[in-house]
Amino acid sequence: MPPSDVAVQEAATQPAPRPVVNDFSIQVATVNGSGSQTANLVLLRSLFQMGIPVSGKNMFPSNIAGLPTWYTIRANKDGYIARKKEIDFLVAMNPETAREDVLSLEPGAAVLYDEPLKLNALRSDLTFYPVPFDKIVAEVCKDAKLRRLVKNMIYDGVLSKLLLVELEQMEHALRRQLGKKAKAIELNIAALHAGFEFAEQHLVKQDPYRVERMHGTDGMVLIEGNAAAALGCMMAGVTVVAWYPITPSSSLPESLIGYMKKYRRDKATGKATFAIVQAEDEIAAIGMVIGAGWAGARAMTSTSGPGISLMGEFAGLAYYAELPGVVFDVQRVGPSTGLPTRTAQGDILKAAMLSHGDAKHILLIPASVEECYTMAMEAFELAEHFQTLVFVLSDLDLGMNNWMSRTFAYPEGPLKRGKLLDAAVLARTGEWGRYRDVDGDGIPYRTIPGDGMQPYFTRGSGHNDKGQYSERPDDYVRNMERLDRKFQTARTHVPAPEVVDVADADVAIIGYGTSHWAIGESRDQLEREAGLKTAYLRLRAYPFSEELGAFIGRYKRVYVVEQNRDAQMLSLMRLELAGDAIAKLRKVLHYSGLPIDARSITDEILAQEGLMPLGAAEPPLVSAGRVTGGD
Repeated sequence: MPPSDVAVQEAATQPAPRPVVNDFSIQVATVNGSGSQTANLVLLRSLFQMGIPVSGKNMFPSNIAGLPTWYTIRANKDGYIARKKEIDFLVAMNPETAREDVLSLEPGAAVLYDEPLKLNALRSDLTFYPVPFDKIVAEVCKDAKLRRLVKNMIYDGVLSKLLLVELEQMEHALRRQLGKKAKAIELNIAALHAGFEFAEQHLVKQDPYRVERMHGTDGMVLIEGNAAAALGCMMAGVTVVAWYPITPSSSLPESLIGYMKKYRRDKATGKATFAIVQAEDEIAAIGMVIGAGWAGARAMTSTSGPGISLMGEFAGLAYYAELPGVVFDVQRVGPSTGLPTRTAQGDILKAAMLSHGDAKHILLIPASVEECYTMAMEAFELAEHFQTLVFVLSDLDLGMNNWMSRTFAYPEGPLKRGKLLDAAVLARTGEWGRYRDVDGDGIPYRTIPGDGMQPYFTRGSGHNDKGQYSERPDDYVRNMERLDRKFQTARTHVPAPEVVDVADADVAIIGYGTSHWAIGESRDQLEREAGLKTAYLRLRAYPFSEELGAFIGRYKRVYVVEQNRDAQMLSLMRLELAGDAIAKLRKVLHYSGLPIDARSITDEILAQEGLMPLGAAEPPLVSAGRVTGGD
C-alpha cells in the first residue's frame, strides 16, 4: 500500500483540528540552483494577492549551487512581518537536511516531503504529506534536463490545495514571475495543476493551517529594499555610480542600471545622461564617488562591510576636504568574509567613525523598503548640504528580501544643493574662504568647477579657512572644531526618531533598522503574556537628536535591541549620554545571522526583568543580557 494511502486511512480516525487561519509560517528546504526561487516567490505573491500580509526570508549559501537553501514565508492576519522563530509547515525537498529540518519542528507542525525520503518514520507528533515528485514531474515534463527546474512548482500546487490558496492567484503570480517565457509558463502551470490534482486525489487535510481572503494588502506592493533604494537614488538625481560587486549589495546598482537605462536617457539623442562604472575594487569606487562629488555630480556607491573597511582612507579625505557623496552599506555578518549571505547590523561603529584620526559621519538607517526609497533621496540632500559622505545602513534582510510597502510618493520640488557660492553670497560675506564658517553652523560655502566662481585647491593635508596649506596648530584646531560644529548642526537636519511614549510604563525599548518589526511584535507579546507595557523609540539616524536623551530620561529601564554581538549602537550612545542615562541602558543582542524574531526579544526582556508569563509556574532564569537566536 503506497504511503499516501496510509496517510488517508490514518487521517480518517483523527479528529479535525481547529482551523488556524492566516497565521502561520512555511519553510521550503531545497538546494541552491534548483529553480526553487520561482516557486517560492509565486507562493509568496499568491498570498499577497489574496490580501494576506506576508513576508519572505531567503537563507541561501554563499558559494556554489547544490548546497542547502531555506525560504521562509510568514502569513499573518495582524500584519506581523518579522521572522517567526517557529516553523508551522515544512516543505522538505533536500535529502541532506530533511532529517534535521523535521527533528527541529515543534509538535503539531506539518511536513510536505518527497516520498522517497520516508520522513514520516522520524516522528509521530507531526502531520506528514508524502508526495512522489519525480513520478509526477516525469508525466508533466518530457525533457529530463528541465524536470529539476519544474519539479518545485509541484509543491506550490499541493500547497494550493492543502492551504486553500486560490489556484488562479498562483497562475497569475507565475505568469508575472516568468514574463514572456511562454514555454516555461506552460510547463510550470502544468506542474502546478499536477500538484494540485495529486493533493486533491491522494491527500487528506490533517493540519489546521489555511488561508482566507483579506484586504490587508490593498494599495501595497512587494519589492526588495535594494530595488527601492535604487529607485530613490534615481529620483534623487544621481548621475555617477561607481561600485564593485559584493553580496548583499550588488542588486542595488544592478537595479539602478535598469532604471537609469529606461528613464535617464536624453529623449532627443538617446544618449545616457549618467555614468555607471564597475570599478576594479571598492577603493577605486569610493575615489570615483568623491571625485565626482567635487566636480558637482550627485554620486554614490553601494557595498557591504568588507568594502566599508577598504574605504576608510578615502572616507577621511571626504570628511576633511568636505566632499559630498552617498554610500549604501547593505550589512552582512562579519568580521572578515564572515557569513556573506546572512544579515547583521555590524557596521554601525565602523561607518560612524570611518577614517584614521577624528571623523564623524552621518548615518541614515532605514527600517522598511519605503524608507530605503525616501532615505536615498534624503541622503543626497544631506550629503550636499553638509558637504560630506552620508552612509545609508541597510542590511541583507531588508536589501535582498521582498517586503510589503505602500506605493512610493513621487518627489516634488527642486533638488537642494546646499551652500553654493554665488555673487549675492560673495557680496554679503566679503572675502571668500572655502572652509570659512560665516553663518555659525559650521557649514562653509563651496564652489563647483565651471560655475564661474572662485576656484580653490582641494587637499587632504592641513589647511586654513581659505583652503591654503597650513601646519599651524591653531589652523588645525579651528578647522576640526568647525567640522564638529557642522556635525552638531546635523542633529536637527537628519531624520528624527520615531517615538511611542506610554504614560504608565517603566520600561522602554530602543531599536533601529529591521529590528523594528520584531520589536513591535515583541511589545505586544510582553503586554499580552506578562502584562509588561513598554514605550518605544526607533532611531533613524546618527548623529542623535536631543529626543534620545529626553526619551531615556522618562523611563526606569531601557533595552537597546541590536543585531550584533558588541552592542554597537549602545556604544555610540555611551559616548554622548550623561551618566544617569547610561545607567538605565540594557542590551538585547541577536547575532546568529538569521533575521531577528520577536520571541527572542520577548524571552530576553522577561528574563532580565525577572518576570514570568501570566499563568507560568516560575520565572525564567536571568541571563547575561544577550540573545543569540538559539536557532
